[in-house]
Amino acid sequence: MGSEEEIPVVVITGCSQGGIGHALARAFSEKGCRVVATSRSRRTMADLDQDPRFFVQEMDVQSEQSVSKVLSEVIDKFGRIDVLVNNAGVQCVGPLAELPLSAMENTFNTNVFGSMRMVQAVVPHMASKKKGKIVNIGSITVMAPGPWAGVYTASKAALHALNDTLRLELRHFGIDVINVVPGGIRSNIANSAVSTFNRMPELKLYKPFEESIRERAFLSQKINPTPAETFAKDTVAVVLKKNPPPWFSSGRYSTVMAVMHHLPIGVKDFLLKTFMKG
Repeated sequence: MGSEEEIPVVVITGCSQGGIGHALARAFSEKGCRVVATSRSRRTMADLDQDPRFFVQEMDVQSEQSVSKVLSEVIDKFGRIDVLVNNAGVQCVGPLAELPLSAMENTFNTNVFGSMRMVQAVVPHMASKKKGKIVNIGSITVMAPGPWAGVYTASKAALHALNDTLRLELRHFGIDVINVVPGGIRSNIANSAVSTFNRMPELKLYKPFEESIRERAFLSQKINPTPAETFAKDTVAVVLKKNPPPWFSSGRYSTVMAVMHHLPIGVKDFLLKTFMKG
């Protein structure tokens, strides 16, 4: 891709094997980028750790100290950060009236505040260079929120709103902000959602819906999801453009959900209630 100086340095959060971040790490690497792959546990990135093309680091996006330490090491090693991909995220299923607030807080702490922690840590560096790209991974569910995944959808809706503001506020510093909105992508996010749900207090009012709630966790995996590798390849091609678009959506049902966003509320509620057994 040219001289050392021209090779983009990309930092990605949430790179555990089997997820979107892992596929993005490989896709950026295949385009010749220097990839810093991070997750809370190095063990979950064992294959990347054994590949010299990747700089693998343990990082917890909920910890300011952890974020600061890793980003300092990246700048010391490579001299810069060109692209930040905020991918780390957790799913959360359950009825809003009975979900423990601690589960809601954990979801927002990772999906929203974790992303903002990364943004605040990297922006001074990018602003000093007068260039950079920040990619926030949202969700197509924001376009038509349904039952049982309200906290996850709300956290992604918050991220979408923050993304729109960041795009305007950071333009002055030469920083592009891109909202990447996946549809149904094959990943292992549902497994952790169900294991978290299983550890929650037993449902009371919503006990009859328990099976539907478990099924909601796996919804994106049951609709012939787009392979994570395909999604990653398409996303990387868009992000690496000289003038990337502010919004990029790809994956199973991304178009359908975008259309549903514009339907009358009554029609949308009927369709979601029928489809998700809400």
